[in-house]
Amino acid sequence: MTGIDRARIEAAVAELLAAIGEEPSREGLRDTPSKVAEAYAEFFAGLGADPLEPLRATIPLDGADPELVLVRDLDFRSVCEHHLLPFVGRAHLAYLPSDRVVGLGRLPRMVDILASRPQIQERLTEQIADALMQGLDAQGALVVLDAQHQCVTTRGARQVHSSTVTVATRGVLAEPARRAEVIALIGGGPIQ
Repeated sequence: MTGIDRARIEAAVAELLAAIGEEPSREGLRDTPSKVAEAYAEFFAGLGADPLEPLRATIPLDGADPELVLVRDLDFRSVCEHHLLPFVGRAHLAYLPSDRVVGLGRLPRMVDILASRPQIQERLTEQIADALMQGLDAQGALVVLDAQHQCVTTRGARQVHSSTVTVATRGVLAEPARRAEVIALIGGGPIQ
């Protein structure tokens, strides 16, 4: 990946403004192309980045019996690849380690790398689960994303209160009983 070409984005935004009947040089729109280019550089910063990189600095369990690791309510944002409109939500990540864990602050970084690409929520959920399995050599992983999509809330059906929930499970956490246990914990259920 060669990176974000801000000049091309600016030219494309100016053309888009002209195509909808606006005057790109009018005072309120004069800086819009550069502002959109700056926003896109941030929105798509995950292109070309390795999502496994944050997971490489692991901590050995030193023979301890591995127990479930669950991080709830990680805020994320992405951009729908169909309409280039944002979707925002919460990610819940669980994994059962083999012999090592990762610092908890590294999990949101991995999610951000994968979310900072043109995406669909279904694929993003699967990619996060795969990264947990591959990057941590986990015994199992479970990922739940709950997001609101501007392509649903602001256009077409305009369902402003809707959200989309996607789930991906891998390994031992795909077993029905383990899956149900983790889903209950995500919902704030009691620890067994």
